[in-house]
Amino acid sequence: MSMTLLSKIRCITLDVTGTLIAYKGELGDYYCMAAKSVGLPCPDYKRVHEGFKLAYKDMATKYPCFGYHTKIPNLVWWKTCVRDSFRKAGYDYDEETFEKIFRRIYSTFGSSAPYSLFPDSQPFLRWARKQGLVVGLVSNAEYRYQDVILPALGLNKGSEWDFGVFSGIEGVEKPDPKIYELALERAGSIAPEEALHIGDSFRKDYLPPKSIGMHALLLDRFKSAEAQQWRDAGAVVLPDLAASQEWLLSEK
Repeated sequence: MSMTLLSKIRCITLDVTGTLIAYKGELGDYYCMAAKSVGLPCPDYKRVHEGFKLAYKDMATKYPCFGYHTKIPNLVWWKTCVRDSFRKAGYDYDEETFEKIFRRIYSTFGSSAPYSLFPDSQPFLRWARKQGLVVGLVSNAEYRYQDVILPALGLNKGSEWDFGVFSGIEGVEKPDPKIYELALERAGSIAPEEALHIGDSFRKDYLPPKSIGMHALLLDRFKSAEAQQWRDAGAVVLPDLAASQEWLLSEK
């Protein structure tokens, strides 16, 4: 007798950025607007964006989980990262000017302003909870996602999701499978084979949950060039959460 996957699982965990929400515009746009707001000429978007990628990688390597283990305050972690982003792009501002720019950037990214919610996110989460599934979020993000950003976008604990595992709060981040073990524990000590993770990164959202025995599926919302490689490697790849809902209800 064939069964649906939905009848076999008790928990669904989801990645956040790229899966439930997306950045509006480019990161460089926000950094440039912040510089303009204090009367500076707009820095080169592309260079700032590249600078940010390098600076973020440096910080994440030296002080993972937003400084969790080294007890660096969130604000200080981001201040260093933002300053390095500008420096690597060739912009070095005096302390007072930088402070104004940084305050603007930090408050923008601590709000829902730079993000938009995919139209199928809220319906999918509510549907999953209505089926009696425990719904969790697993994200390499800091506490402001949980406390400010997600609720401001209409994703609330208790109506759209039941628990969150955020790397900046827990001190463990994807692709470390421990973050998924922690999620199963939070879900009420659910067995890995009774859980499904949905995300958009093969390295962070597919390989680690599969390695501990969970089900996993990947979303390819933006027609990524790598999606075919994911399929070739055996991953289920779907265009969005509406398709994921149908897939969960189809007989395997």
